[in-house]
Amino acid sequence: MDKIDYKLISLLQKNGRAPLKQLAEAVYLSSPATAARIERLEKEEIITGYTACINHKKLGYPIVAFVNLELQPAQKPTFYPFICNHPNVLECNCVTGHYSMMIKVAFQSTEMLDTFIGQMGQFGITETQIVFSTAVDRQNIDVSKFCEDDED
Repeated sequence: MDKIDYKLISLLQKNGRAPLKQLAEAVYLSSPATAARIERLEKEEIITGYTACINHKKLGYPIVAFVNLELQPAQKPTFYPFICNHPNVLECNCVTGHYSMMIKVAFQSTEMLDTFIGQMGQFGITETQIVFSTAVDRQNIDVSKFCEDDED
């Protein structure tokens, strides 16, 4: 990874749909050289995909919550397929502490969230926090410091 790779990552995090020509101009490379770098970053799984950021409220899912689950290891073979296939699950993280899973979900109503929490009861004890507001909602890591010149 060099400064050009970090610059490309930074640019693509800001706009995953940026035209190749625009990216090439920003990193002072030809379009084929830029495309080759992006392809390498994808192959090395540094860039894992391109996606649209969605406003859940405007899509009709105003209830965002974190559900903590105390999951026994023996439950994982049945839990993982359930959680991976649930359409309202945004994230599921295996974490340290009293609870072993932290699950971020979005629902259309508190009643639907309650139904989900009821389904989670088959896997273990839950604790739920409903999000009132979000002060920071970053999806990316700021890599711009790696693409600056050292001449300052």
